[in-house]
Amino acid sequence: MDARKIMGPGPLSPPVAPPANGRTRMLHENMIDAIGHTPLLRLDLPGPRATAYAKLELQNMFAMKDRVARQIILSARESGELRPGAPIIESSSGTMALGVALVGTALGHPVYIVTDPRIDPMTLAKLRSLGCVVEVVPKMSAHGWQSARLERLEQLRAELDGAFWPRQYSNPQNPAAYRTLAEELLADLGHVDVLVGAVGSGGSLCGSARALREYLPDLWVVGVDCVGSVLFGQPDEPKRLQSGLGNSMHPPNLDHAQIDEVHWLNDREAFTAARALAREQQVFGGNTAGSVYRVLRHVVAGLPEGARAVGIFPDRGDRYADTVYDDGHWDTHRLHELPDRTEPVRVPYGVRVRSWSCSYLTESRKDLAWRVA
Repeated sequence: MDARKIMGPGPLSPPVAPPANGRTRMLHENMIDAIGHTPLLRLDLPGPRATAYAKLELQNMFAMKDRVARQIILSARESGELRPGAPIIESSSGTMALGVALVGTALGHPVYIVTDPRIDPMTLAKLRSLGCVVEVVPKMSAHGWQSARLERLEQLRAELDGAFWPRQYSNPQNPAAYRTLAEELLADLGHVDVLVGAVGSGGSLCGSARALREYLPDLWVVGVDCVGSVLFGQPDEPKRLQSGLGNSMHPPNLDHAQIDEVHWLNDREAFTAARALAREQQVFGGNTAGSVYRVLRHVVAGLPEGARAVGIFPDRGDRYADTVYDDGHWDTHRLHELPDRTEPVRVPYGVRVRSWSCSYLTESRKDLAWRVA
């Protein structure tokens, strides 16, 4: 296409040199270097005196876990734990699988992904298009799908010579990967009062919070979980429909001391919130991004004038076209029969919840809670 048809009449302008600080530079040498540098969007919310921002991690190459895969794999190569050309195996049904596939194949490693039937067709297609070997476990074990995947992963480790397992749930390089996210927030805003993020492996929220608190010790951190997850004192419900957050196990990377408050949303509330995010902010996200959006809106409404709250939005909505955004899926699972609260109910930690509820985790920091009352 003739560039003059885009630029309009007259001579083409000469190239403009990038700013000296390089922050707007968009040229990257490879896909791995392009990970991160995600947009920070000021949300258009009616009423609040404070300001809410969305850190659009869903704008990574595949999703937020691209940061984790890059950090873990590059670190393992540098230490010698991962040899050149050795296979990489990971247990995941979502974005960690895509991150490992992106980084691993780009560096010349064969990648094996162990997943379960909950994986969506789009993620499966992406993994296979990148050349991954994908194994789908046929049934859950007594401890749920994740346990069944890990059993098959151990078998693969015995079969594949020199295989490297990123261990996203226990590898300290998972939370360490989010130091770059924290640095991006500090560079863009300078100061943040509240950080809201979903919790699954614990890496993103705990890693970001830990790095931010080196500069912002009074940062208030709000975790977002799903009803039926065991992460914050709730009983396990393996048939929950949400993906991308929650867990049936207790991952070592989840540092409860980094989180001041937790919110739980049920499947209907999370799915409804994702649709609201698209309708109100033009951000097409998954159920995890939707849950963070609903909690962020609630939090920012109680902040004083001038305060800043940031939500980490991890996942795009394309994986959820047949679930979150499909009315037939709602009907099949009778989601309309679940409660849908417009405000959370604050409960003592450990009380079983069925719909949007919240609890304090850190009693010693409750003196700061006036900011998010």
